[in-house]
Amino acid sequence: MKFYKEYIVTAEPFNPEILSSILWELEITGINEEVNCLKVFANENDNVNKDKISEMLKRLVREKMIFNFSVEENLVEEKNWNEEWEKSINVVEVTDKIVIKPTFREYQAKPNQIVITIDPKMSFGTGEHQTTKLVLQFLEDNVNDGMKVLDVGSGTSILGIACIKLGADNVVAIDNDEWCYLNGKENCELNLVDNQIDVRLGEIKDITKKNFDLITANIQKNVLIDIAEEIRSRIKRGGILLLSGLLFTDENDILKKYTSLGFALLEKKILDEWIALSFKMN
Repeated sequence: MKFYKEYIVTAEPFNPEILSSILWELEITGINEEVNCLKVFANENDNVNKDKISEMLKRLVREKMIFNFSVEENLVEEKNWNEEWEKSINVVEVTDKIVIKPTFREYQAKPNQIVITIDPKMSFGTGEHQTTKLVLQFLEDNVNDGMKVLDVGSGTSILGIACIKLGADNVVAIDNDEWCYLNGKENCELNLVDNQIDVRLGEIKDITKKNFDLITANIQKNVLIDIAEEIRSRIKRGGILLLSGLLFTDENDILKKYTSLGFALLEKKILDEWIALSFKMN
């Protein structure tokens, strides 16, 4: 009988994207996102254990991305983790117009619906997280034909793909994670928009282009504050900025920083404990 190692990871705040991105640096075979935890899987003989996972999470505590965490270790009879993960990923009707589906689910589109197919290869970036839904709702309201868009921290490129399907002319999608870069390119090809989306590996400081009509960034608060000036220098006057990856408790710090740079708050959207903010550059 074969076994595999299962680690149940919780954190406060629980941000699956941030947690997953750092845990994938370890020798693991998969991650499942549950309602309030991540289940991390590794082969029985893989060079990963509870202490190594804890060390990675302590980095996030030191960087003030999470306040605390817990790790529970189990030895479980082997099963097909990918098959189990696929069972948990469903078609997401974000709005009446925008639908996100994984490659392994069938969906019959209704009239005028935009269907985005995402092959996330892991449990984040599928459109199921609250912050992704909030930004997609904002995009439906704010993307106009011919727009030039910058997506910072693009992940699976789901937001950039949505922008093109909503009428944007072109998108620059940038992420500093190599997996995100490769998966983003793959998803753009999957949705037949790769000729309109420039997927890049890097950070916003590497973008030389200016005067974007719309910039979106679904990243945690500390990063959004650190790159605020970089965003300001790349958006045109009158341009729209969409920010998420934020909890209720982050709102005041974000407003203080961005309004000091000349951004005016337009709207706030709320889903569970998460928020998204839209601004206009004055």
